[in-house]
Amino acid sequence: MADDRGYLLDNRQAQAGTRFDALAEIFDRWTFRHLEDLGVARGWRCWEVGAGGPSVPAWLAARVGPAGRVLATDIDVSWLSGRAPVRPPVEVRRHDVGADEPPAEAFDLVHARLVLVHVTGRDRALRSMVECLRPGGWLLLEDADPALQPLLCPDGYGPEQRLANRVRHGFRTLLAERGADLAYGRTLPRLLRDNGLTGVRAEAFFPVSSPTGDALEIATVEQVRGRLVAAGLATDAEIEAHLANVAAGRLDLATAPLVSAWGRRPVM
Repeated sequence: MADDRGYLLDNRQAQAGTRFDALAEIFDRWTFRHLEDLGVARGWRCWEVGAGGPSVPAWLAARVGPAGRVLATDIDVSWLSGRAPVRPPVEVRRHDVGADEPPAEAFDLVHARLVLVHVTGRDRALRSMVECLRPGGWLLLEDADPALQPLLCPDGYGPEQRLANRVRHGFRTLLAERGADLAYGRTLPRLLRDNGLTGVRAEAFFPVSSPTGDALEIATVEQVRGRLVAAGLATDAEIEAHLANVAAGRLDLATAPLVSAWGRRPVM
């Protein structure tokens, strides 16, 4: 879901599937509500950018029906094509939105969730998505803003919570070193207006405490634990203790605020 050189959370790792499932369970209802509000309907042509897992492309396919089209792209499409057969109206295509030329077609909807925060070529990626909108088409961007709320445990009342916050700080340090913009979500309304979209609106979703959030944290830490230790951001013992605390259900883990912003390409 990011550039293929610097993305920290490698989609080829086994934990990626757990992360995709957890992200879908946490955010899909929020995303689907926005897509419904935008009026996604039969016959629409949609581009799902940095799709990761199959849940959003599948929902879009059910809405647009056989007369519509869903192009699902990512730099690693294994989790899109490997779990179940891909059938029309969905097409899966390997594509780096920050580096490759955009698709040579126009869309009624372009959507990306948790993508541009990681893409070092995010300005170019945003321009590509806007250029692919037909007149009157909608762009819906949903991205995290960890700097708005940097703590994994906002209620840091004890040593287990403080350890969790140190591990999360180390993880975000690694993200920033690879070009992630940890304050990107808040900029989305302005960026949509700057790129010529109209009717721009935005709101944020801030999940706090759930078993799914615990599963997401375990999978994420397991993916990056080697890098955390190598960078001196945590010790093996600290990571083991943190994972045990999460697995025991003793922590209320917050997910970074997800800012959803949408706007429309003017009708000429």
